[in-house]
Amino acid sequence: MRKRMIVAALIGLATGMYCTFWLTRLHIGAGDFSWAIWAAQDLLAHRNPYARTMQLYPLTASIFGFPFLRIPPELAGGVFYGISSALMAFGLTRHGYRRLFVFLAYPYWAGLITAQWTPLIVAAAFLPPLLPATLAKPQIGLPVFLTRFSRRGILACIVVIALSFLFLPNWPLLWVGSFHQYARFFPLLVLPGPLLALALFRYRSNDAQLLFLMAIVPQRWFYDMLTLWLIPKSWRELSTTVLISWGAGIWRWYYTPHTFTQVGRAAVIFLYLPMLAIVLFRTQPTADEATVSQ
Repeated sequence: MRKRMIVAALIGLATGMYCTFWLTRLHIGAGDFSWAIWAAQDLLAHRNPYARTMQLYPLTASIFGFPFLRIPPELAGGVFYGISSALMAFGLTRHGYRRLFVFLAYPYWAGLITAQWTPLIVAAAFLPPLLPATLAKPQIGLPVFLTRFSRRGILACIVVIALSFLFLPNWPLLWVGSFHQYARFFPLLVLPGPLLALALFRYRSNDAQLLFLMAIVPQRWFYDMLTLWLIPKSWRELSTTVLISWGAGIWRWYYTPHTFTQVGRAAVIFLYLPMLAIVLFRTQPTADEATVSQ
């Protein structure tokens, strides 16, 4: 346990500092985490967070923003991503250290540049008190919630939801009204995305359920798919999927996508189909495949 905590802390410190560097260099404040901070600021000032253009997050995200209100934006984003990474590392090492290879996957680094939520959502799959993180970005968190929920996790979610209603009782209606601003793609509907329906042949597998649920929720960029790395467990599965994932990064480096359909196609080819191969051709379930955090 102590070794896991030290390793997780070192990873969190290094990635948090590097995230802060990029946020400062790109002049984007706290990156994607800015929306949680802004929502918290609006609530404290008795303003409607959804009067802010492009506020697409549910009010549950604001609960995570409150502790960072007095921190400079770039540092706040870096600290958030560093803590999220540390928690993700701690969760991944539950059954050994080989799963830390996930940190080399392209979606992780795509998220680091803009302080995304996905590392915290991955951590929530292992640590029940963090399950409310799936409510902060539900289009990505829902598959994790449905496949990794526990009694303690659900209780934590109820607390966060109750707090959000305490701040603004009608926020769901206001949030739904902003949906039209969300540009996205659905992996299942982007060729060759329909192939992902083959995951249903292994519907009893927790990993197959996660893959299919991810395929039917809206997404917009490669960092959203980090949660797919809850699927690979063995060294071969991890190394193969991590290596192939950089195909999306190389494609993005040399080509600027003009539509989210183009982003979706690259995501399906380089991120989703390798996971489908694991789900379909894995001969035996791994020791922790069907384990749900208690």
